[in-house]
Amino acid sequence: MSMTVAERTKLIESIREALAQGTLEIGEAVRRLRVEVTGLHQTQFAKMCKISVRTLVHIEHGEGNQTLKSLNAVFRPFGMKMGVVRLRRDSER
Repeated sequence: MSMTVAERTKLIESIREALAQGTLEIGEAVRRLRVEVTGLHQTQFAKMCKISVRTLVHIEHGEGNQTLKSLNAVFRPFGMKMGVVRLRRDSER
């Protein structure tokens, strides 16, 4: 799995955009970033993010009530963090 910097940047941006549009759930986004961008196993990625494997599994499966700190930890390696976005009304779509 060798991806150029430009390809990696494009993939990260497409996942970020899908999250912002609401077409991708947080857990699936984290899993895709972990697998497709880093190629790391859950254990390796959790260690890199300084969270437990259990927390990562819960995030990826959309389970539990994750803390902002944990969510920011998994997005930080990709230059992202959780934030507030304006909701679009149906008429704006």
